[in-house]
Formats: sequence, structure tokens, C-alpha cells
Amino acid sequence: MKIKLAKSEIIHFIGIGGIGMSGLSLIMKRKGFRVQGSDITNNKNIDRLKKEKIDILIGHKKQNINKATIVVISSAIKKNNPELMEAKKKQLPIYKRGEMLAHIVSLTKNIVVVGSHGKTTTTSLITSIFHETKIDPTIINGGVINSIQNSAKLGKSDWSILEADESDGSFIHIPSTYSIITNIDREHMDFYDSIDELNKYFINFVKKVPSFGKSFICIDDKNNKHLIKKLKNKNFLTYGIDLKSNFCVKNIKQFRQFSEYDLKITLPNKKKRLIRKIKIPLLGIHNILNSVAATAVATTIGLSDSNIKKGLNNFKGVERRFNKIFTYNKVDFFDDYAHHPTEIKVVLEGVNNVYKSFEKVCIFQPHRISRLKDLKKEFTYAFKDADKVLLFPIYTAGEKIKLGFSYINFAKEVIKNSKVKLFLVNDNLELAKYIRNNIQGKTIVIGMGAGTISSWMRELPKLLK
Repeated sequence: MKIKLAKSEIIHFIGIGGIGMSGLSLIMKRKGFRVQGSDITNNKNIDRLKKEKIDILIGHKKQNINKATIVVISSAIKKNNPELMEAKKKQLPIYKRGEMLAHIVSLTKNIVVVGSHGKTTTTSLITSIFHETKIDPTIINGGVINSIQNSAKLGKSDWSILEADESDGSFIHIPSTYSIITNIDREHMDFYDSIDELNKYFINFVKKVPSFGKSFICIDDKNNKHLIKKLKNKNFLTYGIDLKSNFCVKNIKQFRQFSEYDLKITLPNKKKRLIRKIKIPLLGIHNILNSVAATAVATTIGLSDSNIKKGLNNFKGVERRFNKIFTYNKVDFFDDYAHHPTEIKVVLEGVNNVYKSFEKVCIFQPHRISRLKDLKKEFTYAFKDADKVLLFPIYTAGEKIKLGFSYINFAKEVIKNSKVKLFLVNDNLELAKYIRNNIQGKTIVIGMGAGTISSWMRELPKLLK
């Protein structure tokens, strides 16, 4: 079904406060569409939208869509949402975010970043490289890019740099000229029936890349290797530490303030070449790979090595991606979005590489009952590079399902399998008390999770006074 987006339409976003939804609504507003939206509570994303004169309604009520002619829903919206139910009753056109995004960018040249982990950072790194050129792309990201203080920006060129969310399968509708697949992991199993079904979506996504475009696939990931075997059309290039990669990482050096590496480029029918001493102000092998993905697409579309190196070196970061937020008792406190076992593991590995002699304390708030239930075993092994874990209750994100096992027993399994000391804390007041009494000396503290943990981390300095 094609959308005819006349400027007279009133487009209502249910769940407009989500990072992806807020970015899309902002772009549509700046393109001249009439946009409004609703969400359960206020947040920073909504504050940014209000500054753009977008009407926001707090709370979900059927009256909110009285004037709406088109409805866009985020993947977090349940079937019993009163606005969604009313939209169906009124027979309004209803689109997932990915479907609407696909129509908005259908006439631009698109670099689309997909994968279970690393999408936001990779999208932001590509944006940073483009910033060094005269090209002004449209950007829609899954996190706030520090250099533009927003998750989205309407550009003047015919290029778009997009992060596509795989949580509801709608990413396959987004037309990509160039695509990046960072990795494929067991995630969003509330939508996908199995990891095989998830893989099929990614295979179909790659197949849609046109012959004049290209896909860039991280060959270090085992599920990506499986995907490559299923691709009959060889319209893709690979990147990674794997020696068979077209874009192969060499001579990695890691420091607290930056990582450095060389990149060997081996392309069909072209002379091999080496880009030396690429620097990124980021920790961890995972971030090195994210920057290689950005470099691969940038070189392929013809951007210069100097612009690429400058863009990566000048990268200003993304909110909630290992950001230092304050220092207390000479101890640095960081905030990170990691909420999946793989993400927790790679962040802690990166930290451990450059903070070897420090005590590493991880404050973790599990996000969604369904995720903890599905990945219980993986979570218990994810904290091996930490020394202590401060474990919060689960942030349910509105889920009303049963966990099916004892949370105390889960905590004991984390202690056993990750070989850490673990302390249960119920709220930010208990957290502040623990920190005041126990955190000192050569220590680094990282808050992790996708729920309220970030705001609690930012409230700590007041509570610690």
C-alpha cells in the first residue's frame, strides 16, 4: 500500500517520545508535514520536539487522535493501546515507524545501518565523516549525536544516513543504496519466532540492495557468516579482524582516550592498499569494528582518506554510549545503554583492556522481563570482566508476564558464572548509600541498562552530597 502524504494530513505518532519515533517526527515536521504525538511521560526527546513546536499529548487517550488522518506506531505500542484501537475503529491508515521512514526516504540515496548491536554508534561515525565533507545529509539515528545535539537532522543533499530498527521487522521496507550489517544476535524474540526467522529478515534486507549499491557485512560475527552463505548475489563486501575480510583491521592499539589501528583494503580487481593509523576516541574492539564499517562505506562512495580519518578522530560521541557523567571520591562514573548480554560483555572487555589494575563496578538494571527470561543463562556469564555488580530490580517496560524463576537465584548464578561480588539494590537512594560507603580508590563505575538507570546515574551527584 502506497502512502500519499498530502501536506493537509495530520500525522499522529503513538509513542513519540521514543528515540526513533522522535527523530522521524522531527524530520517530517521540518519537511513541512503536520505532526503531533503522544506518550506516557515527558522525557528529553519530547522536550526537543516541543522546541520544534510539535504538539505533544501526555497520556494515551482515544480523544488524542480526533483530528489525525494518519497514525504511526512504535514497536513498543501494545495492541490494546486506546489510540491504536480507536485508529482501527476509524479505519485510519496505520504504519509502523520503519514503514513510514521507508516512504520519507524513498527518493534519497540511503546508507542504512542494521544489526543487533552497534547501529547507533556506526550511524553516528558515518555522520561524523560526512561532517568533514561538503555533503549535508539527512540523519535519523537511534541515539542523540553529541555534535548535533539531536537524534535527527534534515539535510540539504540527496543523501540520508539512517539507523533501522529490527525490533518489529519493518526495517526490510527501508530502501538502501548502501547497507551495513554489524551483527545478528538473539534479540526481540517477542516478535521473531526463532533466530532462523530473524536471519531470514536480514537475508531479505540484503537482497533488496540494488546492483549499483553495496552491503557491508561484519564477517567476525557467526550469524553474519551464516547469512553470507545464503547470499547467491555477491553484491556485498566484508569487514572485520578476520583475515579474509575486504576491509581487514590490523595493528590494533588500545588506550583509555582512544583506539588506533591500520586498515588493509582488498577489493576485487583493485590494487590492495593500507590506511595507516586510524584513530577513534572510543574504547573496545566493538567500536573499532563500528568505525571500520563507517570507513568501508565512506571509501566506497568516494570520500577521501583524509576526510575519513579526520571525521573519525573528531567524533564527539553519542549519548548513553560509555559517557563519563561525573567524578566522586576521585572515581569516574560512566553511563552506557548496554542491556543485552553481548553488549554488556563487549563494553566490559573494552574497559578491562585499558583499566587493567582498576576495580570495575557495574551497576545493572535488566530491561524487560521477556529479555531476561529468554537470555537468562547468557546474562549470568556477561559480567566476567567486572569485579562487582550492583543489581537493580527489572525495568519491566510495561510487560506483565511472569519471570518464571527466582530473581535471587538469578543473582546467585551471576555470582557463580561471572565470578563477581554482587549486591542487590532496590532504588537510587540505596545505590547512593552503597557508593558513599564503599566506592573509593582505583575504581571505575559503569551504569548499564535501557530503563531508568541513566536518569538515576545522573541524579547520583545530588544524592551523594
